[in-house]
Amino acid sequence: MPEPFMSSLLELEDAWIDYNGHLNMGYYTVLFDRAADEAFEELGFGPAYRAATNHTTFSAEFHIRYLREIKPGDRVRASFQLIDWDAKRFHAFQQMYHEDGWLAATGEGLTLHVDLSGPRVVPMPENIRARVETMGQAHAALPRPEGLGSTIGIRRKG
Repeated sequence: MPEPFMSSLLELEDAWIDYNGHLNMGYYTVLFDRAADEAFEELGFGPAYRAATNHTTFSAEFHIRYLREIKPGDRVRASFQLIDWDAKRFHAFQQMYHEDGWLAATGEGLTLHVDLSGPRVVPMPENIRARVETMGQAHAALPRPEGLGSTIGIRRKG
């Protein structure tokens, strides 16, 4: 059975800890982004791709669910699962796990392929699109992640 891409262990920086003694909400995004950068390298994106083609990726939208506190000294890793894609963009779901295995947060995003000369959203070159397609087809066999497409709202009982 295929599995989502899994990042390396990521370290927290001391400056990311807020006055409540846990990871400030903004730095979850940083950690998800660093983990996604590792997945993007697998797909052929990254600094070398940008330098060679003047094309890159931009985040169009990103949603985080905070499920459990991350505290000073903790280390995490994040999965990256392709949910959907087309010639110009892809939809991914990430799960952030504490090094002890518990789920701390989820992130869901839409990423655009951009020609920086515009900048404008453009189709990916065939070699990159093929890699996205390969990962996406493998991930299509995975179960739908819990929390995918989650909406914000107050849930009232009764």
